[in-house]
Amino acid sequence: MLRRGKEGVKMDQNFMKEKKVLPLVLSMSLPMMLSMLINSLYNIIDSMFVARVGEKALTAISLVYPLQTLVTSISVGFGVGISAAVAFFLGMGEHKKADQSASEGLFLSIVHGVLMSVLLTAILPSFLRLFTTDEEIYQMGITYGTWVLSFSLVISVYIAYEKIYQSLGNMIVPTLCLAAGCLTNIVLDPILIFGIGPIPRMEVKGAAIATVIGQIVPLVMYLVWHRKKGLGVSIHIKDMKPDPAICGRLYAVGIPSSLTLGMPSLLITLLNKIAGAFSSVYVLVLGVYFKLQTFLYLPASGIVQGMRPILSFNYGAGEKKRMKQILSVCTGLIFGILMVGTALFLLLPEPIMGMFSKDGVTIREGAAALRIISLGFVVSGISVVASGALEALGEGIPSFIISLLRYLVLIVPVASIGSRIFGITGVWGAFPVAEVLTAAAAAGIFTARYRTCLKKL
Repeated sequence: MLRRGKEGVKMDQNFMKEKKVLPLVLSMSLPMMLSMLINSLYNIIDSMFVARVGEKALTAISLVYPLQTLVTSISVGFGVGISAAVAFFLGMGEHKKADQSASEGLFLSIVHGVLMSVLLTAILPSFLRLFTTDEEIYQMGITYGTWVLSFSLVISVYIAYEKIYQSLGNMIVPTLCLAAGCLTNIVLDPILIFGIGPIPRMEVKGAAIATVIGQIVPLVMYLVWHRKKGLGVSIHIKDMKPDPAICGRLYAVGIPSSLTLGMPSLLITLLNKIAGAFSSVYVLVLGVYFKLQTFLYLPASGIVQGMRPILSFNYGAGEKKRMKQILSVCTGLIFGILMVGTALFLLLPEPIMGMFSKDGVTIREGAAALRIISLGFVVSGISVVASGALEALGEGIPSFIISLLRYLVLIVPVASIGSRIFGITGVWGAFPVAEVLTAAAAAGIFTARYRTCLKKL
């Protein structure tokens, strides 16, 4: 429901505490699941087309992938902080503070984007030299990485808009924007990679340009939509002046969330070192797996994305019973999604790997890896729900601790020790072992912090 005032279109969010929980969660989550699945296709599509160029080209973009993931992680992580703050203040009825949170969040996202564009392109050459001595792979990595990292500002800003819309319960606009961007990428990839008519064959460079244009499209759509239809909160330059209380709330969730989302990049880097000691084939397998993992976990993340503004709003409104219902419904949905993923990776690993490589050794080794890694999928749902719920409650640090356990503290030592005892199988086995241990810790951390939050109401 919309109401129009002198500052533009405003939205009535009371449906977040009145609508039945399951339909509400699905109405918020399904568009986000679609959006995130669409978003994951950027790298999947690039990989599938680049694989036709050659395995060296695919290895090159796999080496750049951690830095790409870092940009997205920082942008989404801070965006989660924006979304949690805006939804919380709206739940309290503090519309002015919601406007300030959105304005300051957008300004800071611009700052973050500029810094990432400059810093990551500067470190790219040294980063690639850590993982390859092959000059051809290095040069292709430089070409691809320079293009995609130079446009980090675009990603940072369009994700800020995405999270603002989500905090208002508007999931349709982000879905449409991302769909348009992905469609653009799909159309441009074969044209720019392989060439057509007057457009020359550009291979890795073409894949990078297609990705960049596919990211510019949603940003342009957000800007046009904001200007023509309004946003739901008011963005003013005067409100972009940093307010310590608002900034503190944004970064209290945004920093831990960014660090959490950035951990897979560090994890990939460390595991590349461990697995690469056996064969470069395993670096390729890890690169493919993490792209597939992103694709698999994004439906679950879509549920979490839909849950966050609902939970934040009801927390601000003091709806304890409804908060419990929201958590119960979301947990059940995420378990169901991860069970499907487990079945696919156990039953169809060869066809899945075959989408990225025609080499028999790569397919065989990749299939073995997928079967082992998938054993930890279902239990990981406990950590996923706990971490997302804590962010929605403004408990960024406990959420970060759960992710730290999941992505670094447990899996890296287990992979290192396991590789010395069981070879490459020990690396793959580290994934389910770490998930089980993290789930146990996450259950305890969440229970303690959730009870503390409820006492504040």
